[in-house]
Amino acid sequence: MIQLLNLLDTALTIYSFALLIYIFMSWFPGARESSFGVFLANICEPYLEIFRRFIPPLGMIDLSPIVAIFVIQFAKMGLRELFFMLFF
Repeated sequence: MIQLLNLLDTALTIYSFALLIYIFMSWFPGARESSFGVFLANICEPYLEIFRRFIPPLGMIDLSPIVAIFVIQFAKMGLRELFFMLFF
């Protein structure tokens, strides 16, 4: 069971890093149009769109990715607590 927890935790960590890379790619012209940028867009945009519905951009600043990363971190903490509550 601990392997499942580690697998989910690792998957959420990798997804958080993918979101961070995708966010920082907006700083470089043409980075999101590369094949890697398109791949990250296909993975990250569906999740980010959930938050963009509720948190509109403030001028040039989009706060939705920050909230999305916090939600992933809270999900990781909740998953750990739930696991230890059920199995220990």
